[in-house]
Amino acid sequence: MTEAHAPKLSNQPTTEQIWAWLEEVCDPEIPVVSVVDLGIIRDVRWSEDERELIVDLTTTYSGCPATGVIALDVEMALRHRGLEHVRIVQKLSPPWSSDWIKEDAREKLRQYGIAPPVGMTKGPPSIDRLLNKTVVVPCPRCGSQNTSRISEFGSTACKAQYRCVSCLEPFDYFKCV
Repeated sequence: MTEAHAPKLSNQPTTEQIWAWLEEVCDPEIPVVSVVDLGIIRDVRWSEDERELIVDLTTTYSGCPATGVIALDVEMALRHRGLEHVRIVQKLSPPWSSDWIKEDAREKLRQYGIAPPVGMTKGPPSIDRLLNKTVVVPCPRCGSQNTSRISEFGSTACKAQYRCVSCLEPFDYFKCV
């Protein structure tokens, strides 16, 4: 049977139920947060004829190497729940923003040893951003604000590498973009 002729599910789940299922899909690079926590799932909707589920996904970077894995994990999680006709649509616009990370996910990142983004990208830029001043990134381990950037690039493109001067531990900082 082709997708065009797929029958409508008799007990079709609501989009609220699907969002709840997607909350269980972990980010492959940071397993303590879900793809929903990070804000990379932008929309979940049924097609006009209600036979296909469409999931809009915006990764943290357009060239993110985990994009294929994330799309496959989302699709497999939904198929595991009985949804046979799932389409993942990668959206590049608007680009992902660290503002989309949920507040409780920021705390999960910190507890995992990754400093969450400092500040927000929405609204008018702060004077520090206008003057290109370095933002203070607190250490996720000891809380010290005496930290320094080692490299603009960390374990992934969406993170930078920092070091705490107080506890001497290196850590990733999830960039504010």
